[in-house]
Amino acid sequence: MFTLLCKLFIKDNKNYENNRVREGYGKLSGILGIVLNALLFLAKLIAGIVTGAISVIADALNNLTDAGSSLITFIGFKLSSKPTDKEHPFGHGRMEYVAGFVVSMLIFLVAFELAKESITKLITPTELDFSILAVVILALSILVKLYMFTYNYSTAKKIKSSAMKATATDCLTDCISTTVILATLIVYKFTNFNIDAIAGLLVSVLIFYAGFTNAKETIDLLIGTAPDPEYVQKIAEKVLSIEGIIGIHDLIVHNYGPGRQIISMHAEVDAEENVNEAHDKIDNAEIILEREFNCIAVIHMDPIVQNDERVNRYKGICNGVIKAINPDFSLHDFRMTIGTTHINLIFDLTIPHACTLTESEIKTMVNEGVKAHDSNLNVVCKVEKNYVGLK
Repeated sequence: MFTLLCKLFIKDNKNYENNRVREGYGKLSGILGIVLNALLFLAKLIAGIVTGAISVIADALNNLTDAGSSLITFIGFKLSSKPTDKEHPFGHGRMEYVAGFVVSMLIFLVAFELAKESITKLITPTELDFSILAVVILALSILVKLYMFTYNYSTAKKIKSSAMKATATDCLTDCISTTVILATLIVYKFTNFNIDAIAGLLVSVLIFYAGFTNAKETIDLLIGTAPDPEYVQKIAEKVLSIEGIIGIHDLIVHNYGPGRQIISMHAEVDAEENVNEAHDKIDNAEIILEREFNCIAVIHMDPIVQNDERVNRYKGICNGVIKAINPDFSLHDFRMTIGTTHINLIFDLTIPHACTLTESEIKTMVNEGVKAHDSNLNVVCKVEKNYVGLK
């Protein structure tokens, strides 16, 4: 059904990178989620009243919260699609992440209320009333939630949406929760053993875990996470495929929301090449990245010396020294200045985030290692982190 609705209401629905298409999927998913969760709430509320099971009523309230979550997701996609303005020159794409965080807070609230009611039931147990109607409703609810998980998860992968992925996770957790509750009623029917309160506590833990997972993911996105290594590799390969670009470094992917990336980097060209021709290649690289990755691309041009035997020899010495310290170290922007008493070897040194050495320790080790080859050499290096894990 969801696929059919997408074909009917989303123009060019296979163009998943397009922001309008993403917005269409988000809105459609939100509307369908509101409708289905509202129906599940009413059905489970009836089942809970008939059976007197607190876990069933709590599960119904969870579906009501899910309907609210779908509404928030809908609003989030709507706000994230707003164009740029003076106050928000990079757009409103992160509103999708904010919506996901709000949904997580609602999930926490449901988990807390359910745990509180379950503890009350443990202290003061009440009788359950087994009902075939309740069993049928709960079984159908599991099927509906599985269906919701399927289309949310599938769509989240297509449009790369953390909000919809969180919704899919929530649907799967609901399936587990409702299955536990259904098992509670069946156990009571055949053993007369009431585990309603215990099941309610178990469900509250599952709901809390879903909320925690969702919250962590959205907070990570708001703070800023490392981009997908495969995405970084594709960017690097695309730029390096342009004739005349020798290497790249200082690659950074700035994320302002899904489909709103700014890619910046330094691209190396031969220092002997005509500056206008080299600049034209950099311009072409920016255009290609913007077209193929739906981003804003900013590339700084770094001219490097390639055919100077002395420069290459000293560069090789420096590279050998830093690799001996840590194989994951790398250097770029290598150049040298020759004085009357010593030679300055100047370069940027990139280190992984996991490195435990201080900047001062690294500089001392590199300088001592290079001087062991020639005491007249002096290292002037800038130590920086590897932002995207690019080799």
